[in-house]
Amino acid sequence: MRAASRLILAMLLGALCVPALALDYRAAARSSILYDSPSAAGKKLYIVAADTPLEVVVTLEKWIKVRTHDGQLAWIARADLSDHQTVEVTADKAEIRQTPAEDAPVVFAAARNVLLRVTGPAKAGWLPVAHADGETGFARLVDVWGH
Repeated sequence: MRAASRLILAMLLGALCVPALALDYRAAARSSILYDSPSAAGKKLYIVAADTPLEVVVTLEKWIKVRTHDGQLAWIARADLSDHQTVEVTADKAEIRQTPAEDAPVVFAAARNVLLRVTGPAKAGWLPVAHADGETGFARLVDVWGH
């Protein structure tokens, strides 16, 4: 009985850890400096452009540790992150389609490194996105990074 209780407790504790594995991405709210430590006194590593997608790794009160598309880890001031999400095109050319289907008409094509705003949840390998000029459609998840 005691072993069964321990097993159940271990399973419950393991289940509580699952949400921590979920990836969270946020966009830079403006051109922002990334630091090597959670302090403006830290070494300035580089600047990211507004709307650059960043993967949230650790969250502190005023600072967030993020991973960039190329795998770099750095710190950004919480105030410099937006609540909206963007993705970066990683394919040579991403065809943004009218509906989430391979045979749907292409609305526009986005070249590598173009940033697209996420407009809804991903479904079945497709992500609804909007280009800065207002065009909208669906990108294949394999063609973008940041979601």
